[in-house]
Amino acid sequence: MGHLVPSTLAFFTPESGGSPNANHIDGLFKITLAIAAVIYVAVTGALVYALIKFRKRKGAVPAQIRGNTRLEVGWTVVATAILVGLAVLTFAKLASIQNPANSGPSGEQLAGQSGLLYASAERRLPPNGKSLNIQVIGRQYIWQYVYPGASEPDGLGAPYSYEEMVVPTETTVTLDIVSEDVVHSWWIPELGGKFQAVPGYHNYAWFKISKPGIYRGQCAALCGRGHARMIATVKAVPPTQFDAWLAYQKQEITQANAEAKVERAKLNAQTGPGQVENP
Repeated sequence: MGHLVPSTLAFFTPESGGSPNANHIDGLFKITLAIAAVIYVAVTGALVYALIKFRKRKGAVPAQIRGNTRLEVGWTVVATAILVGLAVLTFAKLASIQNPANSGPSGEQLAGQSGLLYASAERRLPPNGKSLNIQVIGRQYIWQYVYPGASEPDGLGAPYSYEEMVVPTETTVTLDIVSEDVVHSWWIPELGGKFQAVPGYHNYAWFKISKPGIYRGQCAALCGRGHARMIATVKAVPPTQFDAWLAYQKQEITQANAEAKVERAKLNAQTGPGQVENP
């Protein structure tokens, strides 16, 4: 019985537990759900009472009531007060959902390594202005994640991964979400709301994971015949482990670029029918 109520409640509420913004969304939803449940029980109870109390009886003539101004004004005032209260509560919690928090002590050293960031009406940064910024790119039908640390001035050579995003714990991660083809929707339910990836437009999101774990989601917008396969996973690891993983990714890219440079030199040196023109 002790687990029945939380399990039942979780069925009707958003997933949460991975990031503060997701927890705030869940908390706001539960407050609204509780108020709605009380109203539902009260209205349904009054309806059932009226059906039983004033049911048709043989020989009885029902009273003809034309209106009750006091009652009508009363329920209008109560409904207005509830709506205003929910609106005030929503706007009070909105900042904690939209605005990223600072990284924890163990993640502070990793925050801000994406270089100079800027805040705007769409892109929000933590109070200290530091975050680990990752670009989320939607493609038919796979997600690509590009990390800071490009080896070239033009941004080339940056470490990246597909499907699984690896992030450090206790670190505020800001996301720059784009699409290369059609509209996609990046959504990890336990880490907050879903965000559209629209061609030609940048969308922004954030999360902060406190402990290691794996969080699963997928594209939430029908984007073509391969939509069902477009899964997304976020793997949170300790900061030291993330540092080692990122260094390994950079090493792999550097090695691959060096090998490609050698192969290009060989192709450019060929003569005769196998010569490759390089304008």
